[in-house]
Amino acid sequence: MEGSVAGAPLPEMELSVEEARAYAARVLEHFNTAPDNARLTAAALVAAEADGLGTHGLARLPSYSAMVAAGKIDGHAVPRAQRLTPALVAVDAGNGFAYPAIEQGLPLLAEAARESGIGLLAIRRSSHFGVAGQPVEALAMRGLVGLAFANASASIAPWGGKKAVFGTNPIAFATPLKDRPPAVVDLSVAKVARGNILAAVQRGDASIPEGWAFDVDGNPTTDAKSALAGTMVPMGDAKGTALAFIIEVMAAALTASTFSFDAPSFFDGKGPPAAVGQLIIAIDPGRLAGDAYLDHLERLAAAIEREPGARLPGTRRLTNRARAARHGVKVGAALRRALAGMGFSD
Repeated sequence: MEGSVAGAPLPEMELSVEEARAYAARVLEHFNTAPDNARLTAAALVAAEADGLGTHGLARLPSYSAMVAAGKIDGHAVPRAQRLTPALVAVDAGNGFAYPAIEQGLPLLAEAARESGIGLLAIRRSSHFGVAGQPVEALAMRGLVGLAFANASASIAPWGGKKAVFGTNPIAFATPLKDRPPAVVDLSVAKVARGNILAAVQRGDASIPEGWAFDVDGNPTTDAKSALAGTMVPMGDAKGTALAFIIEVMAAALTASTFSFDAPSFFDGKGPPAAVGQLIIAIDPGRLAGDAYLDHLERLAAAIEREPGARLPGTRRLTNRARAARHGVKVGAALRRALAGMGFSD
């Protein structure tokens, strides 16, 4: 890799997936993240980048690093997991990254689902959840149906209001399919991910497309900085904020975690730990549908795929993932400049 030189421009870098994981881990360790936590977090970010979900990929390194450096995220936190009942698993993330907590909890959740037919994992004192589709895809790879809920710092106003109450609050679902990768649904209640606006600001873009965001006064805006200070447009208008309410209850109320309107930003080191919550449900489909679940589901998949131009949810990410495996991922010049400005030299 090309090192940075004082005063010289920092060009874009192309790294293999393995090199990108190592690079991201080095960045996180530089800002006081323990090696194991850095490794798991880096793997999640690079997986997002490889899947074409750049707003939750390497672009998060500056904000993650700022939060760790400020103590907003405890980079050395060790999650504590326990089985509360045969079907309930709880993980205290210790105000650290979400990814080590997920890593601790998922095996116990899968075990609970196998034993009871359904399992529920509650994560508290956590931080940014990243790509919500990753943990449910991992469950689907084990033959389980997964459903995930997470809340985030407030960026969406209740429909008709101006002040943000809900986060972009992702919800994700995955199911195994027969003899092929799982189908994965991963969406946020915002019309577009807030990370798109952050990325625009980082690139120095002055404007964003119409219909993405409102300014602080509740007026539609195409100015990237005004949008970042304002609120996001929910998908489906009022229906989007109704879904945000459901996710808020599942992720924050059921885990006794911070509500979105009390959570600090995930984009800087200001404020206390976010202490948000995440909830993941795993279902053993064979307990209800029997051994024919995959065959039965295949009829639905075939009906979708027979339609010209239609595809199963999550198909695009597989194409992107295969391309990244062959050609690697890019570390943009803007990202390198941002990290260099924070004191990291690659």
